[in-house]
Amino acid sequence: MRLARSVVTEAACPARPGYVSDVTARDRRSASAQFRPMLAVAGELPADDSAWAYEMKWDGLRAIATIGAGTVTLSSRTGRDVTATYPELAGLAAALGSHDVVLDGEIVAFGGGTWPSFEAIQQRMNVSAPGQVRRLAAEIPVTYIAFDLLFADGESLVDLPYHQRRARLDELAIDGPRWQTPPAFSGVSGADMQAVSRQHGLEGIMAKRTASRYEAGRRSASWRKIKNVFRQEFVVGGWKPGEGVRSNLIGSLMVGVYGPDGLTFAGHVGTGFTQQTLRKLTARLEPLRRATSPFVPPVPQDQARGAVWTEPEIVIEAEFALWTSAGRLRAASFRGFRDDKAPTDVVRESPIDDTVLPGT
Repeated sequence: MRLARSVVTEAACPARPGYVSDVTARDRRSASAQFRPMLAVAGELPADDSAWAYEMKWDGLRAIATIGAGTVTLSSRTGRDVTATYPELAGLAAALGSHDVVLDGEIVAFGGGTWPSFEAIQQRMNVSAPGQVRRLAAEIPVTYIAFDLLFADGESLVDLPYHQRRARLDELAIDGPRWQTPPAFSGVSGADMQAVSRQHGLEGIMAKRTASRYEAGRRSASWRKIKNVFRQEFVVGGWKPGEGVRSNLIGSLMVGVYGPDGLTFAGHVGTGFTQQTLRKLTARLEPLRRATSPFVPPVPQDQARGAVWTEPEIVIEAEFALWTSAGRLRAASFRGFRDDKAPTDVVRESPIDDTVLPGT
């Protein structure tokens, strides 16, 4: 499907040819573990379009691709080696020939549509059984979307400005059946780009300052994610039992985000579940039961009544209408699991809307 037009230190990326090949040949895991993706902040459209480039925000899983010695190693945002889960991406090494590179990008699935589908990629996550991996690779193939180049043929590129890294990336001409480099747009209106993303049902757009270096492993204001709806990750700290047809399952999740004092309660997620998802949630949360609430400060008594508390180990993604002035979610809906995100990395992303309603 064709789409529309770590702290990386000098020690980790010494400027000598063959570095990626040597490390990958020695230990596939160690190569991917040395690179960490740069993270964006949630924000608004820049006032000055001329200083920024725009990309679509793809609905996929962030992945660093380390390519050398004829092999591809895929590392998740948390540094976990996920190469074996996506065997259809192995051909990327041959496509790049003799180049040793480290790419930043996302693994996406189209699910039969023309644009990436988060629901589709969910079905490929956390699959390790070889037979199941092969079956799903045939039924729901993924594509690697490359959007940055961190290292190329002996040279660390992280200190180069974004526009130079993108030019070097485009020179690689990554364009194949399961990998591609969608365009970045400079000199265009960010508002127009966001309108296109809304038209195609995408999550939003990315704004990247053209003069910015790659701040590996850090969340930087040089990259902004401008979302069409409020959507982010949350940590599950408990649940409320269901009623009626859900009497043996979860009724709603009690979720939070991390702040200076620990896990802060953000509210309930009570819609967006399929029966299969509810069964999976129940199976994953039952072994994590604990006697006390993981939230600090304590959850208000009226909302804590009847709650089942859990260790804060499961990360989900949810859409919601807004944050209230009390820091609670309004109309939150479950989108999927985010096992690629560490719980302690989950913080509040969306700013409070000045027009939100007071209360809990």
